[in-house]
Amino acid sequence: MSTSTIIAAAVQCDPQVGLENKDKNLARTLELIGAAADRGANLVVLPELVNTGYSFTTREEAYAHAEELTGPTVQAWTELARDRGLHVVGGITEVDGVRLFDTAVLIGPDGLIGHYRKNHLWNREKLVFAPGDLGFPVFDTHIGRIGLLICWDIWFPEVARLLAVQGADVICSVNNWVWTPPPLFDDAGRCMAAYLTMTASHVNGVPIVAANRVGEERGAKFLGCSLITGTNGWPASEVAAAEGETIISAELDLMASRSAPIWNELNDLWRDRRTDLYDSLLGYRGGQVHPR
Repeated sequence: MSTSTIIAAAVQCDPQVGLENKDKNLARTLELIGAAADRGANLVVLPELVNTGYSFTTREEAYAHAEELTGPTVQAWTELARDRGLHVVGGITEVDGVRLFDTAVLIGPDGLIGHYRKNHLWNREKLVFAPGDLGFPVFDTHIGRIGLLICWDIWFPEVARLLAVQGADVICSVNNWVWTPPPLFDDAGRCMAAYLTMTASHVNGVPIVAANRVGEERGAKFLGCSLITGTNGWPASEVAAAEGETIISAELDLMASRSAPIWNELNDLWRDRRTDLYDSLLGYRGGQVHPR
């Protein structure tokens, strides 16, 4: 294994909304992170809002579930990450003053590295959460540069492209992909979100670790189908089933992301971009192009 190779794990689980479930949700994440680490993972990705569940009836209920970044969920994940030498990404319901955010946190062995607040809100999320206000950050870590996105973000090609242009070596995608009008799956059993993840990975030459939840909650049903892609966009291991908790893992060489856009002697993805027609960051002003 090279010095830039990691073992990434996507955790597929079934958190449930309700204050009576909150401690159980957290305890289950700790069990699953530990199980992934036992299999050799040093980057573990959990689903969206995994500490609280998803289907809030009111903003008041969401406030009751929410935590600050210094709250018990981040503290517990931080302690486990430190003890096991892990990087952990997971979704929380974050409160900051009077605002609520659908947030993904990135934690390393030395503590909280950074967080991302979901920019593209899906359906009733707009009635609960404020749109993200942190842009699309990419974080330097001991294992490489990590970008974050959340669920509906994958339907916006700009997100993965902006993370890749800023030098992300891997993108961690935390999700609550829901059942939508059929057809939900193709003959291979894959959902559209899986193909969008594969496409975003392929066209940017960046692996994506996508963790989705399963189960039903207050009438909503979730798609499963968690996956990990390589720099070529194809799944680097099995794609998880639509139902059932599981952990999938794959070996990823993060430094391969830095040369993956060079397809042949005449085509280099980044050099082929027509930045004479559009600027290198698509008008985004929250970050900088990272040299490859």
